[in-house]
Amino acid sequence: MRMGFVGLGNVGSKLAGSLLRNGFDLTVYDLNPELVATFVAKGAKAADSPASLMETCDAVITCLPSPQACAAVVETMLPHIDDTKIWMEMSTTEVSEVKRLAALVAEKGGSAIECPVSGGCHRADTGNISIFAGCDRATFERMLPTLTTLGRRVLHTGEIGSASTLKVMTNYLATANLLTCCEALVTMKAAGIDLNTTYEAMKISSGTSFVHETESQLILNGSRDVSFTMDLVKKDIGLFQALAEAADVPLEISPLLVEIFDDGIAKYGERELSPNIIRRLEDATGLQITAPGFPTELVDDEPEDHGYEVIPTGLSKPVLAS
Repeated sequence: MRMGFVGLGNVGSKLAGSLLRNGFDLTVYDLNPELVATFVAKGAKAADSPASLMETCDAVITCLPSPQACAAVVETMLPHIDDTKIWMEMSTTEVSEVKRLAALVAEKGGSAIECPVSGGCHRADTGNISIFAGCDRATFERMLPTLTTLGRRVLHTGEIGSASTLKVMTNYLATANLLTCCEALVTMKAAGIDLNTTYEAMKISSGTSFVHETESQLILNGSRDVSFTMDLVKKDIGLFQALAEAADVPLEISPLLVEIFDDGIAKYGERELSPNIIRRLEDATGLQITAPGFPTELVDDEPEDHGYEVIPTGLSKPVLAS
């Protein structure tokens, strides 16, 4: 299968790298020619536009920073979509927008699959990230070999829209975890507890989380570079809040998260690294939340392995069950 990839940013470059590393016929496009040149040097081909990418490839993946950017790209590809083509959306986007674009693809005879990822850039880099896939079952099974190359754990979530909904939910939870970790670290520092000891206490306790075991390390190192910025967090938690409001769910914590990140963006800028939301508390207390022995960046120490389908409790065995 000839694969196309649009969007070679922090996450997209790592996902596209997994395809190239595993021998896929890959053509790439990005507004930054230097990113494209890096992939061409490794054996990929370059397209001069998203339209030409769809024209020459069997399936095209988009991984872009906003629903607006994705819409602009997909709409330029539509004239080249027919019943042999597949569009794969790997961004975190609005449910209504992914449904609208998928319907346009279907009108041209093509197939669409939304497949947002979760687990951090370091896992995207090794093909060990998790993937949610929303589409009809036939399209899912057709693309499962590709999905299990891009990621380790692949969950078929249902029809188009279901994966984006679940992805927004998981990003909301990750943001809540990040903010509670920040509050815990600052409070323990103020109480005179050693931060290395604090980190380990959190890690081995019922209070641990994926976010703590990853992002807390970068907070304590001082680098705070998770390749994710405050504006992207604001987008994601805003999408979750919009889902709740549309369903008339009177959330209490979610609006507070939005308020906190609005304040962080006002203070430090929308492109500030997201873990630096802790600076609000550092500035308020005069405390510096760093400790020796933590890494400057996250590295996935889990070896790359072939992925598999995750089956919800009560359903039949995976398609690729060993």
